[in-house]
Amino acid sequence: MSNARTMFKRRTMRTRSRVKRLASDRPRLSVFRSGKHIYAQVIDDKTGNTLAAASSLDKDLKGSLKTGADTSAAAEVGKLVAKRAAEKGVGEVVFDRGGYKYHGRVKALADGAREGGLSF
Repeated sequence: MSNARTMFKRRTMRTRSRVKRLASDRPRLSVFRSGKHIYAQVIDDKTGNTLAAASSLDKDLKGSLKTGADTSAAAEVGKLVAKRAAEKGVGEVVFDRGGYKYHGRVKALADGAREGGLSF
């Protein structure tokens, strides 16, 4: 089991280092997905501050979602994080998928963020 965790950590760091190198002064939209929920943060790596965050546990979404672990919930989280980022004046980000493949919930979150107004 530790080998799988090690490989995931390596994929995460490889992706994150590439994203940070190509960021060109744009904040990073980072995704974390668990078995039951999905989380997204817009992070400014220069200062180390989180500019906007959303998850399937937010009070705004929790009542309207059937579950936090499906693609429709991920799309709603993407729209919410885009709305919160726009309130902070962020329009362009780089997408950090972490060690996850770009499909399913991660892709749905990215599409929802694009619908909400973020460009990446």
